[in-house]
Amino acid sequence: MLLYYIMNKFIAEFIGTIALVYIILTTGQPIAIGLTLALIILVIGNISGGHVNPAVSFAMYLGGKLSKEDLMPYVIAQLSGAVVALELHKRL
Repeated sequence: MLLYYIMNKFIAEFIGTIALVYIILTTGQPIAIGLTLALIILVIGNISGGHVNPAVSFAMYLGGKLSKEDLMPYVIAQLSGAVVALELHKRL
């Protein structure tokens, strides 16, 4: 059960980052980007915090709201999500 909860945080960050970066790359429209980010935070915020950005995760770590053990997996999930979004954008 604990592993299931832990993996859900990182999967949520991965998928949320894919969605955000894909919208940024395809539309470039600030309103669409802002609405997407608001929706992502609404959907995954209670699972992982809805950071979807390594800078936000690092700030949360510095603020004491994210543990040292979670920081690198969050960043890896977010960077991986960004790379997947870029590949989707290039191929679709």
